[in-house]
Amino acid sequence: MSTTASEHRHESPARRRVLDTATTLFYAQGVHAVGVDRIIAEAGVAKATFYKHFPSKDELVYAYLEEQYRSQRQAATAMLAASADVPPRDVLLRLFDLMSEIGREPGFRGCPFINAAAEFPEAAHPVRKAVLDHRAWFRAMLTDLLSAAGDTRPRSTADILMLLRDGLAVGCYLDDANAMRDIVRDAVNRVLGPPGDAD
Repeated sequence: MSTTASEHRHESPARRRVLDTATTLFYAQGVHAVGVDRIIAEAGVAKATFYKHFPSKDELVYAYLEEQYRSQRQAATAMLAASADVPPRDVLLRLFDLMSEIGREPGFRGCPFINAAAEFPEAAHPVRKAVLDHRAWFRAMLTDLLSAAGDTRPRSTADILMLLRDGLAVGCYLDDANAMRDIVRDAVNRVLGPPGDAD
């Protein structure tokens, strides 16, 4: 269920409309709550066109998550490139600040990957694989930054920061999103310890 870079470069307008429509609806209302017929109607495509690009709804859900994953990787790559001269510890703080800002945006409804995982409990389902791939990438990025910051147990610390990341996504949706930045920044600082402390 993967899409090549070449397919994205030559993507048809109809496929783009379907995916954009599905992205909006899936994120706002949940995957199972949105039927194929509604996506077809709101995207303004024929049923045959929909099934030409997405043979099943699961294929569409996978494409939706794959695109979310690609978008987040691109944003992270840009942030890391812009922070090339910044100490790794400060990059980690910036990363969590950025997530806090996203959580304050109108219409924020939590993490699309956590949301999708809640709707697809079967461990072997391709949608769960997309979720786990995203989490593995994010955990690896945290581990690399922690290693560069001198953390002596970067994998264990990355696991703790993953929990903070998940809590941030849920907290921004369910609690006071404006308070999350300071709360999470305090938590990250406590996990990392005083600046210069690699223990």
